[in-house]
Amino acid sequence: MKIPLGILLPENKANKQNIEKYLSKNSYIITVGDRTTEKMINFALTPSLQIIDNLEKRERRESPIQSNSTIELNVDNPPAEITSQSIDLIKKAFSMRPPVRINVTGEEDLLVLPVCIYAPKNAVVLYGQPNEGLVVVKITPEIKNKTQMLLDLMK
Repeated sequence: MKIPLGILLPENKANKQNIEKYLSKNSYIITVGDRTTEKMINFALTPSLQIIDNLEKRERRESPIQSNSTIELNVDNPPAEITSQSIDLIKKAFSMRPPVRINVTGEEDLLVLPVCIYAPKNAVVLYGQPNEGLVVVKITPEIKNKTQMLLDLMK
């Protein structure tokens, strides 16, 4: 995932005002990554779907805070893989009442791909690009096709 799927906001520009430019009033916000999830919660932009692994740059970290109404799900997803269980749980999460948090044992980075494939039309996916900034992906048919092709290449 070295090439961002969407718009890369450099770290110094990844503030609430710039992020909100990519959100509409009814955006279904999805975050992949602990730091990204924490950042959005701190901006009072609670993600509808949050995918975390309690790691940041492979270092253990505290779980981002969450509201009492957050539904928590758990899945195993080894580093550099996307398991069928992870895909099934992501699909299930989209049918649940938000906010939903998926706690990953292993690594969540590549789960951006199935998230983009199965996300609702009004979704905006946010994830970190290490040492560069925040990637903002508006879900479009083109993004769904591109991420499906990438996922197919991994099989």
